[in-house]
Amino acid sequence: MDEHVFQLRPMRVRYSRTPTSFGWRDTDEYRPPVWKSYLYQLQQEAPHPRRITCTNEVENRPKYYGREFHGMISREEADQLLSVAEGSYLIRESQRQPGTYTLALRFGSQTRNFRLYYDGKHFVGEKRFESIHDLVTDGLITLYIETKAAEYIAKMTINPIYEHIGYTTLNREPAYQKHMPVLKETHDERDSTGQDGVSEKRVHTFRGPHWCEYCANFMWGLIAQGVKCADCGLNVHKQCSKMVPNDCKPDLKHVKKVYSCDLTTLVKAHITKRPMVVDMCIREIESRGLNSEGLYRVSGFSDLIEDVKMAFDRDGEKADISVNMYEDINIITGALKLYFRDLPIPLITYDAYPKFIESAKILDPDEQLETLHEALKLLPPAHCETLRYLMAHLKRVTLHEKENLMNAENLGIVFGPTLMRSPELDAMAALNDIRYQRLVVELLIKNEDILF
Repeated sequence: MDEHVFQLRPMRVRYSRTPTSFGWRDTDEYRPPVWKSYLYQLQQEAPHPRRITCTNEVENRPKYYGREFHGMISREEADQLLSVAEGSYLIRESQRQPGTYTLALRFGSQTRNFRLYYDGKHFVGEKRFESIHDLVTDGLITLYIETKAAEYIAKMTINPIYEHIGYTTLNREPAYQKHMPVLKETHDERDSTGQDGVSEKRVHTFRGPHWCEYCANFMWGLIAQGVKCADCGLNVHKQCSKMVPNDCKPDLKHVKKVYSCDLTTLVKAHITKRPMVVDMCIREIESRGLNSEGLYRVSGFSDLIEDVKMAFDRDGEKADISVNMYEDINIITGALKLYFRDLPIPLITYDAYPKFIESAKILDPDEQLETLHEALKLLPPAHCETLRYLMAHLKRVTLHEKENLMNAENLGIVFGPTLMRSPELDAMAALNDIRYQRLVVELLIKNEDILF
């Protein structure tokens, strides 16, 4: 009998979204969708894993398996051991191919056998798990749901809620252009943006229960439950993502704030190259603040900086940040720095961060610039353009060093931690990177004309 392979759908999940976080208006035009709970109920009903432990000492037990490993036993022996309950499982070594391993699992009153692999994580299909227990849990959920609801799943994309939730705007193009397959899929956990304005949808693992924002059905499984759009943040089943345009754009009337909004989402919504807050603050600073002593180093009054933030969130490009409203230029510099600190994905993204830090550690100047060049290529277009514009501005700030006392080194100290955040969770590792963050910004300022 051929060995089965789990068909575990690589689906992607994300942090919970509530009706208010969609940006729905207080009108009858937008109503919160009704999430369909049928698949969630099925997941709750799925059999739970039950490990069948081996009581004998087994020679040559692989170090990455535990007591669920029974050595070289036959299919018949495994079947007898697993007959105690649904969800029972064990691992055995193949008698026909020694050195290969099989996950034997009881489901649907029969034993199913899956070729089992390990490359640092356990897998039988596309998904990779830290533990055998998680792999079996996810497999049982998938098998149960796909057995009970195969016809339902096949029809999930009928009557979608996508056009009603107001999170993105469908382009009014012919159907043969609009309904195109997802362009890219990766297993990276961090957001990224496709090139040439094409949205990138990435396989994602959601923490906690999540529902598809295309079909409103539950996204089942433990990991990789669906895909997430890097531009608009839409979370959908993998199969539903094929129905979503590759070039989805956030609807401006649903992007209700400027600060704390993803940079690529903001520029797409406003159809600009850079966030308007960056352009407006820099214009104001260059018009009346380049000679101000301690520019960017001196802090403005925090309450007034918060006022500027609220003005941008409320009025967008119509926000008044002129000298008549805020005489102290440090209020405007503070608002600009706050914008970058509040970005959910830093201006120098998590994906590009290691390459930038690597460049700062290189001693040879030519090699250092070459590595910086390579690092810049890793940035999404909107991030790279915004960084270019900012560095050109900071270069002009240094031309007034005699008056403002701000050279490239001083600006690196200010902007290093503002533009870069370590992806490392280890606090000590992140702390050690601070000096390199400063140096990266200093190098970008000094070599702005070459690098960009």
